[in-house]
Amino acid sequence: MNGALAPFLRTRLFRFLTVGIGAALLLFVLSWLLVSAGLSPFTGSVVAYAISFVVAYSAQHGWTFGGKHDHATAMPRYLALQVGCAVFSGLVSHVAATRFAMPPLSMSALTTVTASAVSYVLSSLWVFPARD
Repeated sequence: MNGALAPFLRTRLFRFLTVGIGAALLLFVLSWLLVSAGLSPFTGSVVAYAISFVVAYSAQHGWTFGGKHDHATAMPRYLALQVGCAVFSGLVSHVAATRFAMPPLSMSALTTVTASAVSYVLSSLWVFPARD
């Protein structure tokens, strides 16, 4: 393993990104499988999202942020944050596409980066704040 890369691989940011990418891939695969198995696209996608949400929360809580936070507080905050990030993503993509005429690829990249950054910062400060 590259010596310069090793410290990054041990950081909370790396774990956060790994969980986020894994959850996105899980959502993709599950929605494809469920719809291919005969569920309606709406139902299949909602079920896939719910499963991905639970997996992502569990991994962020336990692995990324050390599992030191009470579920009764962290889970509702995580849910609120993800709903907020979904709305924020919609606003960013709308502004990027309509105000700045960004093509879909650029708009999607901007939306993903900004929503991920907001999610990381608020997860670190509010959902799973540092414990002494």
